[in-house]
Amino acid sequence: MQIELDTPHGPARAHVEAVADARAALVLGHGAGGGVAARDLVAAEQVALAEGVAVALVEQPYRVAGRRSQAPARQLDAAWTAVVERLLDGELSGLPLIAGGRSAGARVACRTAAEAGAIAVLCLAFPLHPPGRPEKTRQPELDAVEVLVLVVQGASDPFGMPAAGPGREIVTVRGNHSLSSDVEALSDAVRAWLRTVVAGVRA
Repeated sequence: MQIELDTPHGPARAHVEAVADARAALVLGHGAGGGVAARDLVAAEQVALAEGVAVALVEQPYRVAGRRSQAPARQLDAAWTAVVERLLDGELSGLPLIAGGRSAGARVACRTAAEAGAIAVLCLAFPLHPPGRPEKTRQPELDAVEVLVLVVQGASDPFGMPAAGPGREIVTVRGNHSLSSDVEALSDAVRAWLRTVVAGVRA
């Protein structure tokens, strides 16, 4: 199901895949210059559906409008929060929220996790710092998340390798920022983590 959702910064688009007797909802955002068809996002979606977790892949308003240049962080966060709220009131009603995304989408999910009420956050290729600029670290965005976090990172990602921490697991897979070299390892990591998260919901 594809739906358009109003946000403070224009319409966003969500691609929603429901499952019978869903145990949770995984809402994923795309990277800065890419879309929801990225291989790692699709792999995470397929794993989640197989595990009984409904999925929504969200296109930010700037992408829906046909622009490739990413909107400012405050606009991304506001649009994302509006979309998540609308989905949890509608198509994903009553389901615990697992937020996430790849690259810039992962940053948005981290920054808004508390406001959105996420029970966990999935980060695919978290861009720890701009390539060659380790002093511009975004580690505080990860550190601020107070729920379970999984980061799947390419071993040769030029955007850096985040640090593990309490409740935060870092899984390193073969490849770079695209996470396309070892989709099987990525899928295995997401599957194992999702099972832990969902088990916690049921406990």
